[in-house]
Amino acid sequence: MPIPRPFLPGRRTLLRAAGAGAALAVVRPAAALPEAMRAAIAAFTGGVVPREGRVRLELAELVENGNAVPVTVSVQSAMTEAEHVRRIALFTERNPEPGVAVFHLSPRNGRAVVSTRMRLATSQQVVALAMMSDGSCWMASMEVVVTLAACVES
Repeated sequence: MPIPRPFLPGRRTLLRAAGAGAALAVVRPAAALPEAMRAAIAAFTGGVVPREGRVRLELAELVENGNAVPVTVSVQSAMTEAEHVRRIALFTERNPEPGVAVFHLSPRNGRAVVSTRMRLATSQQVVALAMMSDGSCWMASMEVVVTLAACVES
């Protein structure tokens, strides 16, 4: 009869736990973002200060390969002529270009949800912004740990 071994978590389990803990411990305010990212966000918002809420950013907290990272952004909106999302944008902190993508929407979209894949140079903060038809701007952000970097300039 074999001797029972104690449960030992695998490497991926340990990396996920470490990544989740790091993501919770490293969330920074917008003022702590690099200047290039703050400038790109200000250009997108036109000077409107983004508020937390209404935007949901779906992205893995631990990414093994930064070459094609799936991301989904959804915004709470009725998507009517009176109230709808005009634009959704994704920004990254440490990529060579902070602006990843801008999606233009209208009430005819029916839902304010976009999905894409992006490259991440290294572990960094990802920010999603939504500009509304009333001129307000909403945001969500999260820290992502990347174990194999992509899009690195030499």
